[in-house]
Amino acid sequence: MPQDVGARRGRPPISDEQRREQRLVISRQAVRLFREQGVAATSGEQIARAAGVSERTLWRWFRTKEACVEPLLSRATEDFQAVLRSWPPGADLGEHLRAEYAFLGAPSAADVADVLAVIRMTRDEPVLRAVWLVLHERAETTLAEVLGERLGLPADDLRVRLRAAAVNAALRVATEDLARTAADDPGAARRHHAEFDAAMRAALRAFDGPDVHRASARSGDLAHDGV
Repeated sequence: MPQDVGARRGRPPISDEQRREQRLVISRQAVRLFREQGVAATSGEQIARAAGVSERTLWRWFRTKEACVEPLLSRATEDFQAVLRSWPPGADLGEHLRAEYAFLGAPSAADVADVLAVIRMTRDEPVLRAVWLVLHERAETTLAEVLGERLGLPADDLRVRLRAAAVNAALRVATEDLARTAADDPGAARRHHAEFDAAMRAALRAFDGPDVHRASARSGDLAHDGV
Protein backbone atom coordinates (compact mmCIF):
# COMPACT_ATOMS: atom_id res chain seq x y z
CA MET A 1 0.00 0.00 0.00
CA PRO A 2 1.35 3.50 -0.80
CA GLN A 3 2.92 5.43 2.03
CA ASP A 4 0.49 8.33 2.06
CA VAL A 5 1.93 11.22 4.04
CA GLY A 6 -1.45 12.91 4.33
CA ALA A 7 -3.21 9.81 5.66
CA ARG A 8 -0.83 8.63 8.39
CA ARG A 9 -2.42 8.69 11.79
CA GLY A 10 -0.69 10.23 14.75
CA ARG A 11 1.53 12.39 12.55
CA PRO A 12 1.37 16.18 12.46
CA PRO A 13 -0.27 17.70 9.37
CA ILE A 14 2.06 18.22 6.45
CA SER A 15 3.24 21.75 5.74
CA ASP A 16 2.11 23.85 2.80
CA GLU A 17 5.52 23.32 1.21
CA GLN A 18 5.25 19.54 1.63
CA ARG A 19 1.75 19.63 0.16
CA ARG A 20 2.94 21.63 -2.85
CA GLU A 21 5.79 19.21 -3.40
CA GLN A 22 3.53 16.17 -3.12
CA ARG A 23 1.03 17.70 -5.53
CA LEU A 24 3.89 18.28 -7.96
CA VAL A 25 4.96 14.64 -7.63
CA ILE A 26 1.40 13.56 -8.45
CA SER A 27 1.35 15.96 -11.39
CA ARG A 28 4.59 14.61 -12.82
CA GLN A 29 3.37 11.02 -12.55
CA ALA A 30 0.02 11.89 -14.14
CA VAL A 31 1.75 13.55 -17.08
CA ARG A 32 4.12 10.61 -17.47
CA LEU A 33 1.22 8.17 -17.60
CA PHE A 34 -0.79 10.38 -19.95
CA ARG A 35 2.19 10.53 -22.30
CA GLU A 36 2.86 6.78 -22.13
CA GLN A 37 -0.64 5.37 -22.41
CA GLY A 38 -3.01 8.23 -23.15
CA VAL A 39 -5.48 10.10 -20.98
CA ALA A 40 -8.43 7.75 -21.52
CA ALA A 41 -6.39 4.67 -20.59
CA THR A 42 -5.04 6.22 -17.38
CA SER A 43 -6.97 5.88 -14.13
CA GLY A 44 -6.81 7.82 -10.89
CA GLU A 45 -5.76 4.61 -9.17
CA GLN A 46 -2.73 4.30 -11.47
CA ILE A 47 -1.71 7.91 -10.86
CA ALA A 48 -2.02 7.53 -7.09
CA ARG A 49 0.00 4.31 -7.10
CA ALA A 50 2.74 5.84 -9.22
CA ALA A 51 2.92 8.91 -6.97
CA GLY A 52 2.95 6.88 -3.76
CA VAL A 53 -0.27 8.30 -2.32
CA SER A 54 -3.71 6.86 -1.63
CA GLU A 55 -6.61 7.42 -3.99
CA ARG A 56 -8.34 9.24 -1.14
CA THR A 57 -5.55 11.83 -1.07
CA LEU A 58 -5.54 12.10 -4.84
CA TRP A 59 -9.26 12.87 -5.01
CA ARG A 60 -9.04 15.23 -2.05
CA TRP A 61 -6.50 17.36 -3.90
CA PHE A 62 -7.72 16.96 -7.48
CA ARG A 63 -11.33 16.92 -8.68
CA THR A 64 -10.54 14.85 -11.81
CA LYS A 65 -7.59 12.86 -13.13
CA GLU A 66 -7.05 15.55 -15.78
CA ALA A 67 -6.79 18.19 -13.05
CA CYS A 68 -3.66 16.41 -11.81
CA VAL A 69 -1.68 18.24 -14.50
CA GLU A 70 -2.40 21.64 -12.90
CA PRO A 71 0.67 21.93 -10.59
CA LEU A 72 3.07 21.23 -13.45
CA LEU A 73 1.16 23.08 -16.13
CA SER A 74 0.68 26.17 -13.94
CA ARG A 75 4.44 26.77 -14.03
CA ALA A 76 3.97 28.06 -17.58
CA THR A 77 1.91 30.99 -16.25
CA GLU A 78 3.23 31.46 -12.71
CA ASP A 79 6.81 32.21 -13.79
CA PHE A 80 5.58 34.92 -16.14
CA GLN A 81 3.39 36.44 -13.43
CA ALA A 82 6.34 36.56 -11.04
CA VAL A 83 8.48 38.37 -13.62
CA LEU A 84 5.68 40.83 -14.33
CA ARG A 85 5.27 41.58 -10.61
CA SER A 86 9.00 42.40 -10.42
CA TRP A 87 8.74 44.94 -13.26
CA PRO A 88 10.46 48.10 -11.94
CA PRO A 89 8.47 51.35 -12.18
CA GLY A 90 9.64 53.44 -15.11
CA ALA A 91 11.34 50.50 -16.83
CA ASP A 92 10.53 49.41 -20.35
CA LEU A 93 8.37 46.28 -20.21
CA GLY A 94 9.96 44.70 -23.27
CA GLU A 95 13.46 45.21 -21.88
CA HIS A 96 12.42 43.80 -18.52
CA LEU A 97 10.94 40.68 -20.10
CA ARG A 98 14.01 40.14 -22.26
CA ALA A 99 16.25 40.38 -19.20
CA GLU A 100 14.18 38.42 -16.69
CA TYR A 101 11.73 36.08 -18.40
CA ALA A 102 12.66 32.58 -19.49
CA PHE A 103 10.18 29.81 -20.16
CA LEU A 104 9.71 27.90 -16.87
CA GLY A 105 12.68 29.69 -15.33
CA ALA A 106 15.37 27.07 -14.76
CA PRO A 107 13.52 23.76 -14.23
CA SER A 108 14.75 20.31 -15.08
CA ALA A 109 14.75 19.31 -18.72
CA ALA A 110 12.17 16.63 -17.85
CA ASP A 111 9.76 19.24 -16.49
CA VAL A 112 10.09 21.36 -19.63
CA ALA A 113 9.43 18.34 -21.83
CA ASP A 114 6.43 17.31 -19.71
CA VAL A 115 4.86 20.78 -19.71
CA LEU A 116 5.26 21.13 -23.46
CA ALA A 117 3.85 17.64 -23.97
CA VAL A 118 0.74 18.46 -21.92
CA ILE A 119 0.23 21.69 -23.84
CA ARG A 120 0.41 19.72 -27.09
CA MET A 121 -2.16 17.28 -25.70
CA THR A 122 -4.58 20.13 -25.01
CA ARG A 123 -5.20 20.33 -28.77
CA ASP A 124 -6.91 16.92 -28.75
CA GLU A 125 -8.03 16.48 -25.13
CA PRO A 126 -10.94 18.84 -24.31
CA VAL A 127 -10.66 18.39 -20.51
CA LEU A 128 -6.93 19.15 -20.54
CA ARG A 129 -7.71 22.14 -22.75
CA ALA A 130 -10.18 23.37 -20.15
CA VAL A 131 -7.54 23.08 -17.41
CA TRP A 132 -5.06 25.07 -19.52
CA LEU A 133 -7.59 27.83 -20.26
CA VAL A 134 -8.69 28.09 -16.62
CA LEU A 135 -5.07 28.60 -15.55
CA HIS A 136 -4.79 31.48 -17.99
CA GLU A 137 -8.07 32.95 -16.82
CA ARG A 138 -6.73 33.00 -13.26
CA ALA A 139 -3.48 34.60 -14.43
CA GLU A 140 -5.35 37.43 -16.13
CA THR A 141 -6.38 38.90 -12.77
CA THR A 142 -2.74 39.33 -11.77
CA LEU A 143 -1.87 40.82 -15.15
CA ALA A 144 -4.67 43.37 -14.80
CA GLU A 145 -3.52 44.34 -11.30
CA VAL A 146 0.06 44.99 -12.44
CA LEU A 147 -0.90 46.83 -15.64
CA GLY A 148 -3.52 48.87 -13.79
CA GLU A 149 -0.97 49.95 -11.19
CA ARG A 150 1.47 51.03 -13.89
CA LEU A 151 -1.23 52.93 -15.79
CA GLY A 152 -2.64 54.57 -12.68
CA LEU A 153 -6.03 52.99 -13.42
CA PRO A 154 -8.23 50.50 -11.54
CA ALA A 155 -7.60 46.87 -12.39
CA ASP A 156 -11.22 46.52 -13.52
CA ASP A 157 -11.00 49.47 -15.93
CA LEU A 158 -11.92 48.25 -19.41
CA ARG A 159 -8.69 49.59 -20.93
CA VAL A 160 -6.66 47.68 -18.37
CA ARG A 161 -8.66 44.50 -18.76
CA LEU A 162 -8.27 44.60 -22.54
CA ARG A 163 -4.50 44.97 -22.23
CA ALA A 164 -4.34 42.18 -19.65
CA ALA A 165 -6.32 39.96 -22.00
CA ALA A 166 -3.94 40.82 -24.86
CA VAL A 167 -0.86 40.02 -22.76
CA ASN A 168 -2.46 36.79 -21.56
CA ALA A 169 -3.38 35.74 -25.09
CA ALA A 170 0.14 36.51 -26.33
CA LEU A 171 1.59 34.37 -23.53
CA ARG A 172 -0.79 31.48 -24.25
CA VAL A 173 -0.41 31.49 -28.04
CA ALA A 174 3.38 31.87 -27.93
CA THR A 175 3.65 29.00 -25.43
CA GLU A 176 1.38 26.80 -27.53
CA ASP A 177 3.47 27.59 -30.58
CA LEU A 178 6.63 26.64 -28.68
CA ALA A 179 5.03 23.35 -27.63
CA ARG A 180 4.02 22.61 -31.22
CA THR A 181 7.38 23.39 -32.82
CA ALA A 182 9.59 21.98 -30.05
CA ALA A 183 8.31 18.47 -30.73
CA ASP A 184 10.30 18.37 -33.99
CA ASP A 185 12.72 21.26 -33.61
CA PRO A 186 15.21 21.31 -30.70
CA GLY A 187 16.12 24.91 -31.53
CA ALA A 188 12.57 26.17 -30.96
CA ALA A 189 13.17 26.90 -27.28
CA ARG A 190 16.09 29.18 -28.11
CA ARG A 191 13.95 31.21 -30.53
CA HIS A 192 10.99 31.36 -28.17
CA HIS A 193 12.40 34.29 -26.21
CA ALA A 194 12.66 36.62 -29.22
CA GLU A 195 9.35 35.51 -30.70
CA PHE A 196 7.58 35.94 -27.38
CA ASP A 197 8.99 39.47 -26.99
CA ALA A 198 7.78 40.41 -30.48
CA ALA A 199 4.32 38.95 -29.83
CA MET A 200 4.02 40.79 -26.52
CA ARG A 201 5.00 44.14 -28.02
CA ALA A 202 2.56 43.67 -30.89
CA ALA A 203 -0.27 42.77 -28.51
CA LEU A 204 0.31 45.85 -26.39
CA ARG A 205 0.85 48.21 -29.33
CA ALA A 206 -2.54 47.25 -30.74
CA PHE A 207 -4.17 49.19 -27.90
CA ASP A 208 -2.07 52.33 -28.22
CA GLY A 209 -4.06 55.56 -27.99
CA PRO A 210 -4.15 59.07 -26.52
CA ASP A 211 -6.10 58.07 -23.41
CA VAL A 212 -3.45 55.51 -22.57
CA HIS A 213 -0.62 57.96 -23.14
CA ARG A 214 -2.23 60.43 -20.74
CA ALA A 215 -2.56 57.72 -18.10
CA SER A 216 1.01 56.59 -18.76
CA ALA A 217 2.29 60.12 -18.38
CA ARG A 218 0.60 60.42 -14.98
CA SER A 219 2.13 57.17 -13.72
CA GLY A 220 5.48 57.58 -15.48
CA ASP A 221 5.35 54.02 -16.81
CA LEU A 222 4.48 52.02 -19.93
CA ALA A 223 5.07 54.91 -22.34
CA HIS A 224 7.97 53.01 -23.85
CA ASP A 225 5.72 50.17 -24.94
CA GLY A 226 2.63 52.21 -25.77
CA VAL A 227 0.62 50.16 -23.33
